[in-house]
Amino acid sequence: MDCRSPRQFNNPATISVFNRGNYSRVRDVTATLTREELIQLPANNPCITDPPDVCYRVGYYEFPLDLAGNLEGYIITAQINFRIYSLTNLSSGYGNVGASYSAEIPGTAQLPDAPANASARFTGNDLVVVCAGNDMKYSFAATDPDGDLLRYSFCNAYQTTSGGGAGGSNVYPAPPPYVSVPYGNGFDAGTPLGNAVSIDLNTGLITGIAPNSGIYVVTVCVEEIRGGKVIARQRKDLQIKITACTIAAASLPTSYMLCRNTTTLQLENRSQSPLIRTHYWEIRDRTNQLLFFTSQVSTSYSFTDTGLYSVKLVINRGDQCADSVVVPAYVYPGMIPRFDASGFCVNKPTLFTNTSMTRFGTFDGWDWEFGDPVSTAPSSRLKDPDHTYTFNGIKQVRLTVFNSNGCVDTAYRSINILDRPPLSLAFRDTLICIPDNVQLLATGNGVFNWTPNQRISGQSSSSPIVDPVSTTKYYVDLDENGCVNRDSVLVRVVDHVSLQMMPDTTICLGDTIRLRLNSDGLQYSWTPSPYVLDPVSPFPRVATPANTRYQVTARIGSCMAQGLVQVTCVPYPLVNAGPDMTICYQATAQLNGSTDGNRFLWSPTQQLTPASLLNPVARPVGTTAFILTAYDDKGCPKPSYDTVLVRVMPKIIPFAGHDTAAVVGQPLQLRASGGVKYQWTPALGLSADNIADPMATYNTSYNGLRYKVRIYDQADCMDSAFVMVKVFNTKASVFVPNAFSPNNDGKNDLFRYVAAGIKDVEFFRVYNRFGQLVYSNPTAGMGWDGTVAGKQQAPGAYVWMIRGTDYTGAVFIQKGMMVLIR
Repeated sequence: MDCRSPRQFNNPATISVFNRGNYSRVRDVTATLTREELIQLPANNPCITDPPDVCYRVGYYEFPLDLAGNLEGYIITAQINFRIYSLTNLSSGYGNVGASYSAEIPGTAQLPDAPANASARFTGNDLVVVCAGNDMKYSFAATDPDGDLLRYSFCNAYQTTSGGGAGGSNVYPAPPPYVSVPYGNGFDAGTPLGNAVSIDLNTGLITGIAPNSGIYVVTVCVEEIRGGKVIARQRKDLQIKITACTIAAASLPTSYMLCRNTTTLQLENRSQSPLIRTHYWEIRDRTNQLLFFTSQVSTSYSFTDTGLYSVKLVINRGDQCADSVVVPAYVYPGMIPRFDASGFCVNKPTLFTNTSMTRFGTFDGWDWEFGDPVSTAPSSRLKDPDHTYTFNGIKQVRLTVFNSNGCVDTAYRSINILDRPPLSLAFRDTLICIPDNVQLLATGNGVFNWTPNQRISGQSSSSPIVDPVSTTKYYVDLDENGCVNRDSVLVRVVDHVSLQMMPDTTICLGDTIRLRLNSDGLQYSWTPSPYVLDPVSPFPRVATPANTRYQVTARIGSCMAQGLVQVTCVPYPLVNAGPDMTICYQATAQLNGSTDGNRFLWSPTQQLTPASLLNPVARPVGTTAFILTAYDDKGCPKPSYDTVLVRVMPKIIPFAGHDTAAVVGQPLQLRASGGVKYQWTPALGLSADNIADPMATYNTSYNGLRYKVRIYDQADCMDSAFVMVKVFNTKASVFVPNAFSPNNDGKNDLFRYVAAGIKDVEFFRVYNRFGQLVYSNPTAGMGWDGTVAGKQQAPGAYVWMIRGTDYTGAVFIQKGMMVLIR
């Protein structure tokens, strides 16, 4: 139990004993908590970043239990109400689920002396730091006082079943079978920590790359194997805490297996701790001769010969977080694990045949997992075992093979256990014509028998030949060691081929058409074949270049029938909507269509005047495709179409700039926009009259010089704009009124300045008589409306100030007084 948990161990606890064969309750035992122990790791390890809190309380129960040896054996169970909330590898939405813990005592059905078994006892250290995304090692090792062979595997963690583990601290466990916890989020009982973490079936050591931070429920089963038989299975159920830490470690797989098809070894430390500063790699042969060394963080090495090698990694040599590891590398390419299976019927033996291959050494071990958790013998170490499944469904079978050179590899295969043997037919319905025959085809493993035994040759084969004279349904039974499946084939019999053709038809020249018929034929052949896109189809599509008579031959075996259909081609009416054109905004376009048809129409019609003519006037508001559709009465039932695209140029937005002022001798930059070509009039004082931004210079003053600029777009559409320039015969100046009346009468409602010869204005500010700023805006044309934050200011005197730079670059400062009149 987590030492920070406020929960307490049940005291006393109820432990129940059940018959392992029929799950009947044998006895309930009240067990007293004899002692508690606190175990924890220190949290000050300098070689771990963000070290987790690993701390547990262990409770011990001891109680006497006398049971008579029996045939089936016993299951001992304890249950608790709830695991911790929201375990990471359970389905989303599940909160608390209960827990069932169990152990097994074998019966005499396995071995005569099996009830005297001393159970395997888990001894692995639970005080282990596991860091997310880093290499992990977690031991579920066990010892067995009897010396039984032990084999480890991931298995289901159990929750409580109905009637047990709910309410009260001392619950009476419900009988098995127990229900698995609801795995989810990409995890299951076989991969409780994800696909990157596996368990060594011989040592119980969990290794791999840890998943993301969280708390994971992990259950490991250890099988006690004696005399080649599994006599009992013990379980250890843990909740492993994984945190976002890193460990400075030299971390490699327990071994490198280059046993399939490569001799190149990729070397990388599985610990990615930022505390690792140096790496040193060595590869040596079995005589300890150094073959390769490097200080790179990661590297690769290609072996030139087979053999057993050692790989050494040292990190942080001479540092307090130094670490090293040496692992073997088995280089014997050419070993391929694989197997075949036959017999897939429930409650019948499924035979497994090892077909693994190896170039070097010999196979000396096989470990099978049949994917059958409800079986009392879910595994085997025979080379070619068999297994009887008691439930149908998909089974994931695993074979691990062991080579005399030390290579170990695994093959997986999913098999489908059925309640009947697989039986498939090439067809279930066919048609023959007297006096033909047909061969029936069935596929499956076992003994075949066809019925009825009428006009059939090869009744007990998978491919008999039948020649019935009337429609007959033939049944096939497949018997695989007493497991039977049945299917049937209907053989329909006729004495001729029926054939009814479609009527002759007319199509438009260049079109395709699908020919149709009504027939019971099985094969078809159309001519002339160059025009038929699929000449063996009963409903082919044909591309007819001219009037054509098509012939079809329909066959059922040796019987045949023929038919004809005439396809007449008529040209489409000619139609031309005229060339595409471009017009200016709000302009009109004259359309010019033509056709040899006797009827036509334009669309859309709303923008055409009149739409009933071939040459209407179009007034589109935007770019529009006008479609001219033509019909005739020569036999082609479809119209012809042509389109004219009238592109409407967007509206020109002409702009000649804001009215402005200058002084004599000042270069004034004019700026127009909105088009691609420009023409200014008059050209007085301008550096050029055909560009968008000419420079103007004046030798005399002007009270108001009005320029007009014509602006053209890409299609030579034109619009115009005006700008007024006042030219003062003075120095650079700012003209400011001495009073304004913001009464919304349209006269003097804003207090603003007019600049002449000023290049830039840094600020324009207005202050009241108390020196408070009431307005600030440097933009010409803007002005003060006599309010502050929407509140009208009192009439009276106000001070203004302006600062800027004139066209010569000199600083310009001016200030004055004005009066606000209400």
